[in-house]
Amino acid sequence: MDNIRLDGIVKGYPDHPVLRDLSLSIKKGECFTLLGPSGCGKTVLLRLIAGFESPEAGRIYIDDTPVYDAADGVDVPPENRGLGVVFQDYAVWPHMTVFENIAYPLKIAKRPKDEIKSRVMEMVDIVGMHGLDQRLPSELSGGQQQRVALARALVSKPSLMLLDEPLSNLDANLREEMRFEIKELQRQLGVTVLYVTHDQEIGLAISDRVAIMDDAGIIQQIGTPWEIFEKPVNPFVFNFMGIANFIAVRRDDGNFFVGTGTQLIPWTEKPTGDADKWVAAFRPSDVAIAHDGPGLRGVVRRANFLGAMMDYLIEIDGTHLRTSIETHHAIARDLILKAGDPVNVDFLSLHWFEADKLKGVLSE
Repeated sequence: MDNIRLDGIVKGYPDHPVLRDLSLSIKKGECFTLLGPSGCGKTVLLRLIAGFESPEAGRIYIDDTPVYDAADGVDVPPENRGLGVVFQDYAVWPHMTVFENIAYPLKIAKRPKDEIKSRVMEMVDIVGMHGLDQRLPSELSGGQQQRVALARALVSKPSLMLLDEPLSNLDANLREEMRFEIKELQRQLGVTVLYVTHDQEIGLAISDRVAIMDDAGIIQQIGTPWEIFEKPVNPFVFNFMGIANFIAVRRDDGNFFVGTGTQLIPWTEKPTGDADKWVAAFRPSDVAIAHDGPGLRGVVRRANFLGAMMDYLIEIDGTHLRTSIETHHAIARDLILKAGDPVNVDFLSLHWFEADKLKGVLSE
């Protein structure tokens, strides 16, 4: 069963179209992430679902009930859509205690005092704030304030939670901790989560499914985190999902050569289409370097010691790639290299794209 269904959503501003005929379904009980670059329309879409803004065309359904239908004039106000919303700036009230902040939606709904106390204290325990219910936000850390915002959004037991970059203001350690806590909350409470972010790691870590949006607000691929990362449907998705390497490959008289040089590609998996210009795409972790053996001959152009890792920029016949190797492995294998050193490069995994389809991707 779908918790959210969007049909033909159109939204724009003067001289700035954002969403064009967008359709999307989110299943009940799943954690679904909208992942894309800043300015692509992710937050706009979330605001349309919440009812803070209205589309120019299309329909929005929550639990099979229309909450917006441009044709029929349906536009249910935000407070009647049964949603919980958490923004990146926490939005907790500084003059209210933790208890009062979490209780606020129930007080607005005029719930009985006993019910308010019971449900608030239940949420205090669920988000790990036991014993802190009488503190003010100024007495809390950023992570604790975000837990209060989550508890306030969940206390009304919404069928759907909308999270707009809720961890972006936290430091790296807190972000990592909180992303797993959000996923555990979602599992524990069975709530549907729509998470909006440009952070690939968070999207991969917490999601049941991910939608990748491009700069034009068009969804390029929907799938599980594994499908998105390992089976990208096009160069945009591949490039967006982490550090990407692209090696130019040309077809000449039935043979395939790397870059502008004369090295035949040594891989059994070759391009199968008719194009003469191709690109082999891969991650730094897909690269294996050695002093000799199978692969392509290259030259180290830059070597950086990053503590636990050695990071290398390698040139192969006019094209460049990045790779990294754990420092202790590099020491054990005599692979502490410097600029100018020759090196053999082999590959664990490759994705093939026609070169013409890569136009514009490398500048993203």
